[in-house]
Amino acid sequence: MNDRILSCDVLIVGGGPAGLSVAAALPDDVRTILVHQDHEIGLPIRTSGGCWMQDVKRLGIPDGMYNRLNTNEAFADDAHAPLPMGNAVPVILDTPKLYKWLAQQSDHKDRTLLLGTKFLSTRLREDGLYESSIRARDSAYDRIVSKYIVDGSGWHFAVLAALGLARKPERLAVGSEYEYPLGKNAPDRGVIFFGSKVPAGYGWSFGTAQGTLRIGVGVIQPDTEKSPRDLLDAVVQDKAYLDRLGLTLDGEPVMHSGILPSVAYDDRLVFGNVIRVGDAANFATPTIGEGIRICIELGRLLGKQLGKAVKTGRHAPLMAYERQCRRKLKRDYKWGFLVNTRAARYTPEDWNRSVRRMGKLGPEAVVATLRGEFPPVKIAKILLTVIRPYLRARLHRLRSRFGRV
Repeated sequence: MNDRILSCDVLIVGGGPAGLSVAAALPDDVRTILVHQDHEIGLPIRTSGGCWMQDVKRLGIPDGMYNRLNTNEAFADDAHAPLPMGNAVPVILDTPKLYKWLAQQSDHKDRTLLLGTKFLSTRLREDGLYESSIRARDSAYDRIVSKYIVDGSGWHFAVLAALGLARKPERLAVGSEYEYPLGKNAPDRGVIFFGSKVPAGYGWSFGTAQGTLRIGVGVIQPDTEKSPRDLLDAVVQDKAYLDRLGLTLDGEPVMHSGILPSVAYDDRLVFGNVIRVGDAANFATPTIGEGIRICIELGRLLGKQLGKAVKTGRHAPLMAYERQCRRKLKRDYKWGFLVNTRAARYTPEDWNRSVRRMGKLGPEAVVATLRGEFPPVKIAKILLTVIRPYLRARLHRLRSRFGRV
């Protein structure tokens, strides 16, 4: 065989939380190659790292890799409300540490990690194997032959696009974020803001596990043509607005940016021996684009099921992965996408009303909406909370008109 070709059972494209979780969950003796275009796992930072304490514990994420947000508030142009969370605690993950921890979980296995390596294309050969082209500086290899390919390439859909199985999404959530010294800001406070400062999107601010403060803006394109970087610059330069948010920015910031698909959930995840996971499978919640916990959970599921497929040669384990993802995500993401598309059209006055309602919702409804979870009972409670003021006003008008019975 050509000495510039590597061979393996499973090629994983993308070293984010999904791809790393797949690699960690594969059996020890499954030959795996993971290619990642960045030169270091976890850097540059492309996500704010939002998660929840209950998921941190459930997924076994170690202490020291997250920061709790004990106080949370929402702002619009002319509205402000504390966000009731009950027993649910939002956290901000230290993503470089987290991703390195995920990578370490498979260090002992038959796995090769190729950093600074770009996936270029792939083709299905007559012998049923995939031959993929890669490019890396000073690499001794330029091709990888594998029986299975996992597309964990994020919004690029690199593998699926190369095989003509899917196109890159046209609707994207695009975010820009500055990281400042924490200064006088509370380390455990989270802020979310809406309205004229962030058309077709929202902004955020919070303390981190590194003792810094992040402030960012995310928008849906092409729902708006505004650049998130330009919007963010306008926010951080508006001292009166920062004062209203209760924020003080000092020192030189570090810039982060990221992109997520913002399209309706597609439950087809398996294409023969090509399987997608993570952002390439649109796993981030449609409501606020939070997806690390889901990528880890379902990445581990794929690793387990893919291991069975490699061992047995059967396709059924991969279809079981697809079915379990469908059961977990499809209904919630259908409702979440409806919320997403409607919110992208909100006017500043719509956001004023929405933020006022947030302050009146109970913790269960607030947390369910932020987590993108919409089981029927919670939907009914949310709708009842939203329409109750209108029903009361209507009843009051009827009583005023006809008198009390």
